[in-house]
Amino acid sequence: MKEKLGEYKREMESELHEILSWWMQMSIDDTHGGFVGKMDHDNRIYTEAPKGSVLNSRILWAFSAAYNMTHNGEYLKIADRAFHYIAENFIDKEFGGVYWSVDSTGKPLDRKKQVYALAFSVYGLSEFYLASKNENAKKIAVYTYNDILTHSYDEKFGGYIEALTRDWNQASELRLSAKDANEKKSMNTHLHLLEAFTNLYRIWKDKSLKQRIVEIIRIFFDHIIDSKTDHLILFFDEVWNPRSNIISYGHDIEAAWLIHESARIIEDDSLLEEAKARSVKTARAAAKGLDSDGGLWYEYDVAQQHLTRQKHSWPQAEAMVGFFNAWQLTEDEKFLKRSLQSWEFVKEYMLDKKLGEWYWGVNADQSPMKQEEKLGMWKCPYHNSRACMEIIHRIDNIFKEKK
Repeated sequence: MKEKLGEYKREMESELHEILSWWMQMSIDDTHGGFVGKMDHDNRIYTEAPKGSVLNSRILWAFSAAYNMTHNGEYLKIADRAFHYIAENFIDKEFGGVYWSVDSTGKPLDRKKQVYALAFSVYGLSEFYLASKNENAKKIAVYTYNDILTHSYDEKFGGYIEALTRDWNQASELRLSAKDANEKKSMNTHLHLLEAFTNLYRIWKDKSLKQRIVEIIRIFFDHIIDSKTDHLILFFDEVWNPRSNIISYGHDIEAAWLIHESARIIEDDSLLEEAKARSVKTARAAAKGLDSDGGLWYEYDVAQQHLTRQKHSWPQAEAMVGFFNAWQLTEDEKFLKRSLQSWEFVKEYMLDKKLGEWYWGVNADQSPMKQEEKLGMWKCPYHNSRACMEIIHRIDNIFKEKK
């Protein structure tokens, strides 16, 4: 077992270096500042493409977290570049919060306040503060957190409304993307608010912030995790009536470890015990989406009995961590085997061995999804670099405990 874990850790260290080196080499926008907005499957850059706040916040988080782990100064330089670009171009200096997107030159483009994007800015800024001790980053993170509470929090039914206009009024278009339901509340936004608030708590031990984290975890237990199936429900109306029949296997396994991690970080012992039990159940539910090749399918429509026969890259990264976490909680070796098989699948089919980074995903026949981006609004160094860092941290801790 020690040999197996040691090899896993070494491969994660190597892959983390490969991922971040690619982004350092390929994503810098030397013309307009910051980072390029889009690159296709063949590494062709679209110089006029808009730039997304989610992409930039995820770059900020990834390089800040990598610096915090490795103390590689080159990573901190990229994180600093991301922070200054966000502060100068994405922060709405009149109304607060962050814009959804800017154009290729950095001018505001889509000025709506998508709470998902605000969450990622808090997530990235908090990690950057840990790396740099930049007080302005911490201040912006706290301000953005307060903007979310002031304008998005539902005082009557709990939880957070998906989106608002630039000046924080009610918005008619709430969706993150065209494939999503236009509903008031979603699993996805609440999941990333949870990780953002938890990361903020690492740098700002505010009692009310802790209570907000507890509340979101309880929302997952009471509303978002289906008590019958242990899968996540994706969309809801204002009063938490389900508005979706889609199973997202990647979100299942991502939530399975993130909820447990949040309960652990805030040191709520009673909540942590419940989180352990629910996390293992959700990991078992997610495993129903595993194919015989070790890859995790994308989505399943229960009503239509239709499986989306694609395997996107980010669910594989989350499977590596989520199944590893379930193994740590249960000592059931089938979970460790699933984590290792997820990585083997990534090595075989997700890594672009010629041009670098990970493909967006593969089709049913394991061929790359060439129509999708290598870098863009959604394709970022977040899921894959985080999977590497989480596995490294966890194996390090296992070895320390056994000494």
